[in-house]
Amino acid sequence: MSHPHPELGRPPRLPEGGLRVTPLGGLGEIGRNMTVFEYDGRLLIVDCGVLFPEEEQPGIDLILPDFTTIRDRLDAVDGIVLTHGHEDHIGGVPYLLREKPDIPLIGSKLTLALLEAKLQEHRIRPYTLEVKEGHRERIGPFDCEFVAVNHSIPDALAVAIRTPAGLAVHTGDFKMDQLPLDGRLTDLRAFARLGEEGIDLLLSDSTNAEVPGFVPAEREISGVLRQVFARAEKRIIVASFASHVHRIQQIVDAAHEHGRRVAFVGRSMVRNMGIARDLGYLRVPAGLLVEARALDDLADHQVVLVCTGSQGEPMAALSRMANRDHQIRIVEGDTVILASSLIPGNENAVYRVINGLTRWGANVVHKGNAKVHVSGHASAGELLYFYNICRPKNLMPVHGEWRHLRANAELGAATGIPAERIVIAEDGIAVDLVEGKARIAGKVQAGYVYVDGLSVGNVTEASLKDRRILGDEGFISVFVVVDSSTGKIVSGPSIHSRGSGIDDAEFAAVIPKIDEALARSAQDGVVESHQLQQLVRRVVGKWVSDTYRRRPMIMPVVVDV
Repeated sequence: MSHPHPELGRPPRLPEGGLRVTPLGGLGEIGRNMTVFEYDGRLLIVDCGVLFPEEEQPGIDLILPDFTTIRDRLDAVDGIVLTHGHEDHIGGVPYLLREKPDIPLIGSKLTLALLEAKLQEHRIRPYTLEVKEGHRERIGPFDCEFVAVNHSIPDALAVAIRTPAGLAVHTGDFKMDQLPLDGRLTDLRAFARLGEEGIDLLLSDSTNAEVPGFVPAEREISGVLRQVFARAEKRIIVASFASHVHRIQQIVDAAHEHGRRVAFVGRSMVRNMGIARDLGYLRVPAGLLVEARALDDLADHQVVLVCTGSQGEPMAALSRMANRDHQIRIVEGDTVILASSLIPGNENAVYRVINGLTRWGANVVHKGNAKVHVSGHASAGELLYFYNICRPKNLMPVHGEWRHLRANAELGAATGIPAERIVIAEDGIAVDLVEGKARIAGKVQAGYVYVDGLSVGNVTEASLKDRRILGDEGFISVFVVVDSSTGKIVSGPSIHSRGSGIDDAEFAAVIPKIDEALARSAQDGVVESHQLQQLVRRVVGKWVSDTYRRRPMIMPVVVDV
């Protein structure tokens, strides 16, 4: 198995007749999925998603793929193929279209509808091409065939990309639910046909490659939900992804069966479920839906609220309910259902929300204590079955952390794919398919691009380090006025602290040390304010470290007069 090397340089010019595949996100992480295919100087992008921040990225709203490597080549992009409508696959599109709004978007009806609603908020009117399973479209030099796959959102597609370099198949996110709620199966017959044609490179979802067996059917959740609804005496509050139409359908069905009314809470939930309902993907009995503001007119046992926040997002409705920062107040006897999995890295945030809800008396039902979630990604048994159907000549695991990519590679090897034809890559690694053989060609820039409010890309790792220090250790400000000619102190030092755990009165002990250091520097003829600021920072920092074993951020200001 080939894998990236830290000393890889930029890839050379693509050999004539070769296909280059460069993931800019989604490998080594869960989210931010984006892959660039290149043939004969033209580019095709598959997905452009976002990654959601973790605790060590304070203040960040979203994390985007790095567009640097294609920014100067946007005129060569023939289209963006979108496999499905989850945020980790479409959330980055508005930011890419800001740079070139006329790049065509290709996807299924629901996927494009969800994205177009998002683009309206960015005031972008895109050019779109709606496709469905069985369609075949020529997009520049890329002959694309779309294949139905089952996932945790309707209308998901895999894409088979034909060029003279060979046939590449990108699965997107998929599983093999044999009893899907919408009756739309992963089209194994189409994949078998592609396998007979000869799949030169298969890019396959790795998210559940470590999980043995097969994923249970989505409809198995229905029985558990009915039991929870039957036991609930007061309000039921369900937190789910705002695009998980199948899960919301089961909630709607259970509410209807138990005589409850349903209200959607949160802008993204209201928007997405409205779109799904209008397009016929969500079936809601007449009179079942009510506006959130009408809930006060209903008895508690008649209410179901469906909201976002299943991943502990601090600004989502459920987190705000747990923190008593929402108009909906959790009371003793409410039932809260977290109908989703835990995305790696979100565990602490989710359990913090669970504890907050439990504190106010809610009965919290989640994957850890009830079967209220099944995954949308193929487990190991399904992947083995899939590889035996497809028989790819080369395999490139995608969509997953390193452990998932490695596990997926081992599954491929177990089905007989030669080890030297399995490529374990990471973000930025260019993989060339030349004369039927896939190999690593080099590495391009593919770092994190942070969205912070209206700022895109301005926050750096150094900025985040400063934020973490401020959050963990607080800061100390030191203000001193010195004579510009002599360097002697005219006023101060004045020292104040926030979040460091040190009372301002305690700084009386360090003031003589500052006076002494500044006097010594004046004798040495050091009067430049920047040098004096560094001196003050060192003196105060050493004193705080020696006295309190802490390392707050120290912000000295030296004014010369």
